[in-house]
Amino acid sequence: MTATTLLLALGWTAPALAYIGPGAGLSLLGALWGVLAAVLAALLFLLFWPLRRLLRRRRQPAAAAPRPLPAERTEDPRLD
Repeated sequence: MTATTLLLALGWTAPALAYIGPGAGLSLLGALWGVLAAVLAALLFLLFWPLRRLLRRRRQPAAAAPRPLPAERTEDPRLD
């Protein structure tokens, strides 16, 4: 009974007679593509961020011994 009622209700509906002009349609599509591109860029950034950090750590040579600190500078130029 429910399926019959649903089919009858859907069959008796009138068309919406709605029109989206080319300007409004292209604006809507442009906004949609912009949002999708922003979401995709954010997801790619989140996925590749740990990978970039790992690659940066690999490129830096591991320091075997700590580097000596530079000599302390004084006001007297003869001591430099």
